[in-house]
Amino acid sequence: MIRRVTLFFCLILILFTAACKDNGTDSRTGLTPRIGEHMKMVHFNLPSAAENKMVDSKQFEGKVLLVTFFATWCPPCIQEIPNLIDLQNTYGSKGFSVIGMSVDEGGVPPVKRLIDRTGINYPVLMADNEVARGFGGVTGIPVSFLVNHKGELVKKYLGYVEHSVLDEEIKKMLGAR
Repeated sequence: MIRRVTLFFCLILILFTAACKDNGTDSRTGLTPRIGEHMKMVHFNLPSAAENKMVDSKQFEGKVLLVTFFATWCPPCIQEIPNLIDLQNTYGSKGFSVIGMSVDEGGVPPVKRLIDRTGINYPVLMADNEVARGFGGVTGIPVSFLVNHKGELVKKYLGYVEHSVLDEEIKKMLGAR
């Protein structure tokens, strides 16, 4: 009996989750943006989690970017941080930047503690729903977007991504300039 009740509630939870899922559709056009089809990165002006200032996307124009949405409570997100720090160290002076986009609902304090604890060396911003929708909808984390120097979204990575994969893609993007 307990097994049936548990199964029933799991089924209800799955159906509820599927019904509430953001499908990434642009509410203005009804179309789902397609990564790699010259979709421009959304403009943003978001608060920094490390500093008491706003960060405008215009300051990243002309750079290759890896924009990664994460949360402090997400183990795969935390696991990626050393790789992202290394990518920023390796390519930061070559026209590349990682941009962390926190989706934490607890505000800046837990994100700032994570930055201090891990030594994050790239900008970490507090994402809002508009920015998440602008990237085609963030339906899971971590999720990262590779942006070329023209500001076009060219790749989407859902889940933890191996350092070697990102390293190769970034090298290609920087070489194609």
